[in-house]
Amino acid sequence: MTTGVFITFEGPDGAGKTTILKMVANQLKDALVTREPGGIDIAEQIRNVILAKENTAMDPRTEALLYAAARRQHLVEKVKPALEAGKVVLCDRFVDSSLAYQGHARGLGIDEVLTINQFAIEQMMPHLTIYFDIEPEKGLKRISSNKGREINRLDLENLEFHTKVREGYHLLLDRFADRMVKIDASGSIEEVFNQTIRILDRTLTQRKPFL
Repeated sequence: MTTGVFITFEGPDGAGKTTILKMVANQLKDALVTREPGGIDIAEQIRNVILAKENTAMDPRTEALLYAAARRQHLVEKVKPALEAGKVVLCDRFVDSSLAYQGHARGLGIDEVLTINQFAIEQMMPHLTIYFDIEPEKGLKRISSNKGREINRLDLENLEFHTKVREGYHLLLDRFADRMVKIDASGSIEEVFNQTIRILDRTLTQRKPFL
């Protein structure tokens, strides 16, 4: 039985969610900050395979299965123990990324990819998912202008792919309205951060006065 709070940050490439997560982590000193794919050694190794720019021959189903495998190991080795210890876990991407990217944008089907991931996560969904929304053109422009950002295989997909990713997330917002909250990520970092803090404050003060 989990007693902690599981919060995930989602969004298209270039939405700025990782930057905001780092800023939030400075406010929540006791929170566990992690990412997907990755977070632990095995999952980081899988991440390197998935995101390597030279792996252009990767089949969409292979991609979906690798994400689910990395997710499973990350969950049992890092996330679940932290939640059982009563911690707040802030995760950069989780199952919604697979549903938007592989399920919708790759055309595998949201329900089909959800089924794969239900086997991997055993119904352990986030308490709160903050979705950072941005038009793909603006997100990709941010990526190209950020010289220090890692450029991976998915970043190099065409505009049509990234447009479908955003469409997928919008479908998820309707489907999982009970846990997903949308933030307009097109504003300044300060504006987006302040919106994020207000959302977190409502969730966390019900459990502990973190903020």
